[in-house]
Amino acid sequence: MMPLHRTRDKTPIYLIAAMCVMWALLHLALGTSFYGPTTYNTYTRQALAWRMGLLHLPEDVPHLELAIFEGEYFISFPPLPSVVLLPLTYLFGIDTPDALLVKLYALGACLLMYQALKRAGYRRWPAAGLSFLVCFSSSLLPMTLDGAVWYHAQVLAFFLTTAAVCLFTMDMPSLSLLCYALSVACRPFNALYGLPLFFTWFSLYRRAGVSWKNTVKPLIPGVCLGLAVALGIGLYNFARFGNPLEFGHNYLPEFSFQGGIQFSFSHVGNHLKTFLWGMPVSLENGVQVRSFGYSMLLACPTLTLMLVQGIVDLIKKQARPEKAAVLLTCALHAFFLLFHRTFGGFQLGARYAVDLIPYTFLFLLLTPEKKRVHWAEWGFLAACFLFTCWAVTMVHI
Repeated sequence: MMPLHRTRDKTPIYLIAAMCVMWALLHLALGTSFYGPTTYNTYTRQALAWRMGLLHLPEDVPHLELAIFEGEYFISFPPLPSVVLLPLTYLFGIDTPDALLVKLYALGACLLMYQALKRAGYRRWPAAGLSFLVCFSSSLLPMTLDGAVWYHAQVLAFFLTTAAVCLFTMDMPSLSLLCYALSVACRPFNALYGLPLFFTWFSLYRRAGVSWKNTVKPLIPGVCLGLAVALGIGLYNFARFGNPLEFGHNYLPEFSFQGGIQFSFSHVGNHLKTFLWGMPVSLENGVQVRSFGYSMLLACPTLTLMLVQGIVDLIKKQARPEKAAVLLTCALHAFFLLFHRTFGGFQLGARYAVDLIPYTFLFLLLTPEKKRVHWAEWGFLAACFLFTCWAVTMVHI
């Protein structure tokens, strides 16, 4: 009798091909490099400075966003992307392929989502389509076209947070918590993801009747790894600024002596007008895409779908504490982002809101009864994806 062989799932190959075609067409339309370095190569310069034994840059680079402390010029962003770039500088020097790296991060996040959806019971084509649209119907897409410092950190954080969510649902808490901690080394507010992750773990295990000892024990290695990452970041910050919580933003000229306020309640009101109610286009002088942001509910459409599903759960009395924890933490995270002065500055869509997308994916995975995507959801996500692809050619961040 001939041995039976399982058919190998080739869908990830098709997903990779779809992403490559998408990026190739957009770069062709924009006339930009698919893989090349960026002018805003802050993290590469930091890695090169480390190789020289320096915690600061050897000189000022006027077009970069640098902190000035005791007469020296420092990178004002959390350091993890430079750790990733450090070995690459031995191959590429100053010309590390930033644009390619952000694509690899996004590609990895998309494939992880696909595997998690398959494991949750989705058929392969709906899982592939949903993972693709969760990623690229959003403001993540324009950031994958340019490896500039702001986008590099945020897309890497997106990958790591998505990995933390996926690994968590696969009962791999140690790797999950390590990825979670590393994401904080890119985007500090991502520390809030710990609230729904830990709450969900304890809630589900205790509901299943697992003892406290056996509930806590699997988390200990991951917590230790996360604390080690936090200790490393704190020591690095202390060595540079004498404060374990200071990444350098407070020493940017706009906040240290030009009068700007980094975090303020006054920013929230101004941002809400744009990032909650703002329309994506202006009709004053023909159809023009708004280049300083629009509603996060359209720019990151899975936020809208999560909100709608949360309301449906309440109406049908299907709300569960784990999903409520995700919704409430997402709202808190959004508030803290709105509390910041720029919410991303010049951008297409709502750049900071990309940090919230993994909440929507965790929410989806915590809905075990949902194994298919409604046609209205497909239509909404597809429309946002097509609009974002078109808008990218109008507003190149």
